[in-house]
Amino acid sequence: MNNSQSRYQPTIDKETLQDLPIEKYAGRIHLYEADAIPPVVAAAWLREPLIGFDTESKPVFVRGVHSRVSLIQLAAAHDCWLIRLAGHPFPQILADLFNSPDVTKVGLSSKDDFHQLRAACPSLAPRNVVELQSMVKDYGIEEMSLQKIYAILFGRRISKAQRLSNWEAEELSEAQQQYAALDAWAVRQIYLRLLGRI
Repeated sequence: MNNSQSRYQPTIDKETLQDLPIEKYAGRIHLYEADAIPPVVAAAWLREPLIGFDTESKPVFVRGVHSRVSLIQLAAAHDCWLIRLAGHPFPQILADLFNSPDVTKVGLSSKDDFHQLRAACPSLAPRNVVELQSMVKDYGIEEMSLQKIYAILFGRRISKAQRLSNWEAEELSEAQQQYAALDAWAVRQIYLRLLGRI
């Protein structure tokens, strides 16, 4: 581990985390149903060199029962696309993005995300994916949660107030959209910070 990789604190306690200012997503949010993604949008994804991604699922409070992915979030530098999957087949254009070797996709706990997504899309074979939980270890960070990793690197707190909200609601609230966009954008920011690019 070189000096640039060892400058981060390994952990952050709850009290310190709660005292940090709340982070806000300031980019543009684009919300689409999975069966209504404009081809020009899908083409734009494939031109992006780096995309942060995350997923949300409707909460289930029964042990051993898992819900399908309700929402996929894709974040570039100033835009985040929220794709609603509930009630729709998995769009091939999303599979094309994840399968592309030309676009770097950054996620956190992405193995779990892809496990769920493959159930809906057997042709999903992700390439060029960076897993942050593995990457941060090389920089001396022991935390595995997005909230704590982001706090260590940026000194700001990501609110988790919307995490257990209904991601299959007929309309997603502004708070849900902000939360979802921030999660995908934050993983991209973490990656860039670790590489010293921001």
